[in-house]
Amino acid sequence: MSGTTRTSAGLDVRCRQILYRSWHRGMREMDLIMGRFADAEIGDLSEEDLTEFERLIEVTDRDLLGWITGELETPSNYDTPLFGRLKAFHTHTSPIHS
Repeated sequence: MSGTTRTSAGLDVRCRQILYRSWHRGMREMDLIMGRFADAEIGDLSEEDLTEFERLIEVTDRDLLGWITGELETPSNYDTPLFGRLKAFHTHTSPIHS
């Protein structure tokens, strides 16, 4: 089940795939974090950002959730401006418990 509130109309295939994969991760908490971020930002991401977001999608839910919540240290190769935006979006704009 997808929680997306954004239509995929007008998005290219790559962005539609990213949107789908963001909402279908496996751990519901990560569906909400990644999916809401993708809903809000997918249309404004640069090609570099899209590549970085695809890389983040490949990270296991446990690791990514740990990095976002601060329970685990974020490896330097993932501590990018896009990851910072994702983390800020979750912690300041749209927490999963709202």
